[in-house]
Amino acid sequence: MNAFQTAVKFFQDSGLFIYPSILIMATGLAIAIERFIFLQRARSENRKLWAQVLPMLQNGRFKEVLGLTSNSDAAIGRIVANGLTRMQSAGRREDLDAAMEEGMMEIVPRLEKRTHYIATFANVITLVGLLGTIIGLIKGFTAVAQVNPAEKAELLSASISIAMNNTAFALMVAIPFLLIHSFLQARTSEIVDGLEAAKISFLNLVQRLKAESAAGAR
Repeated sequence: MNAFQTAVKFFQDSGLFIYPSILIMATGLAIAIERFIFLQRARSENRKLWAQVLPMLQNGRFKEVLGLTSNSDAAIGRIVANGLTRMQSAGRREDLDAAMEEGMMEIVPRLEKRTHYIATFANVITLVGLLGTIIGLIKGFTAVAQVNPAEKAELLSASISIAMNNTAFALMVAIPFLLIHSFLQARTSEIVDGLEAAKISFLNLVQRLKAESAAGAR
């Protein structure tokens, strides 16, 4: 019996509760793939845009940076655009920080969106697998009570094996889901930390350029 036939027999012997587990697994995988692609793209776009605007900021070309970041979909573009827009009406660092923090509050929920479902699915599929096991054992013991003594051991063994398939499948899905959830959380935190670092760099750069401008005007 090859691996495919073994897998088919495994699912056939697991009862009805394996189907909710498969549905949960498919949904969780779809979310994990979508989140991974989204975070990879966000990370790449942020790095590319920051590498492009940093030299422009260092040269004081704020209008060009504002035009570039306003038309960008990158998260860091919105933060820098908010800071540059506020800089036109207020010059205090606290005002710029508040404007950029407002952009962060819009972006972070988008980065964290749906990621928590993966951990929830890991817990739910474990409980569904356990429920399938318990139901299978109940059916097995009920069936054993109605057969000849000579058949009890064989039937009980088969019933327990089938019932355990639900728990085994649930754990095979739940453990990777928890690892995937931790990985996506770490990647999200890395992006957020990068945005925070870029925000501080922007604030320090603006403050330095203003100080140099004020010193040159004296």
